[in-house]
Amino acid sequence: MQNGLFGAHFFYPNFHYFYAMKKSAIILVNLGTPESPTAAGVSRFLKLFLSDRRVVEAPRLLWWFLLRLVIIPLRAKKVAHAYREIWWDEGSPLRVISHRQVAALKELLNKEYKTQAPLVVDAVTYGNPSIAAVIASLKEKGIDRYIVVPMYPQYSGSTTGAIYDQLSDIVKGVRDVPDILTIKSFYDHPEYINALAQRIREYWEKNGRNKKLLMSFHGIPQEYADKGDPYREHCMATAVALSEALQLSPSDWSIGFQSRFGPKQWLEPYTDEQLKKCAKDGVDSVDVVSPAFTADCLETLEELNISYRQVFMDAGGLSYNYIPCVNDSPDFTFALFKLTKPFLEINGE
Repeated sequence: MQNGLFGAHFFYPNFHYFYAMKKSAIILVNLGTPESPTAAGVSRFLKLFLSDRRVVEAPRLLWWFLLRLVIIPLRAKKVAHAYREIWWDEGSPLRVISHRQVAALKELLNKEYKTQAPLVVDAVTYGNPSIAAVIASLKEKGIDRYIVVPMYPQYSGSTTGAIYDQLSDIVKGVRDVPDILTIKSFYDHPEYINALAQRIREYWEKNGRNKKLLMSFHGIPQEYADKGDPYREHCMATAVALSEALQLSPSDWSIGFQSRFGPKQWLEPYTDEQLKKCAKDGVDSVDVVSPAFTADCLETLEELNISYRQVFMDAGGLSYNYIPCVNDSPDFTFALFKLTKPFLEINGE
């Protein structure tokens, strides 16, 4: 695992003791979600999300007009309908699960560190609560050290990179720069792989196992990878590690990339094409899991569990099971604990 670090802690020989004097907070950061499953709510969210240069690399002036005059008007109602299909009584699934993840990690840390346990909060890259607002609120409470955990196991400039950008904006021009430590990725962390594997084993024990396991990752444009984004390599490393943890043979599993948008070439193979190929090749039952997401959201609950199910069935498939994300499972909570623990040691212990 690689760690991106903001701050100057490495200049202190006894930095464990130095940090013991500081109040800390862990910030779990996810992408974000519309406030409501309506065209207006989706429009506001898409405008924030798709305006980020990290997400869409296009000439700014042209993109400004395309986004506001073409893309949002055409997509807002359709996306809002998709959100309504998966919206929970408590609200957006991503937001609800994020709150549950915070509560679960907080409980585990309180058991471990008692009165010295850090605060645990959540934030989003787009929408509310924003990273800047969360850090400002924590600062008012006297918190001066932040451990930021992007909830993306595999690093991409379009996701985790956008978080680094926002953190840079926060410290830019600040006289007393806060200590901000960022966990860049955890795509092959043993405890994350274990959480994934355990999630799948438990599902199989309860629901039975289909012929093939398809691991579907969110895609990025191929040109981003060509420019040096390590996302594809991280996804492959996760897939191989997970297949080994589950003791799968090469014929038992495959990989795909979902959620492509626009005319550009995206990472291949595409998940929907993989599903069609399975059905064509006589693999009429599949289990689908998405190791790129740590919380179920539109891309898993609607795209994978509804839309792609229909793709497989229309191609001749007979059984399609979607295996939920790690969410707030005990194993994933423990993985988060192990990820952050090295930054929480007290007096070098």
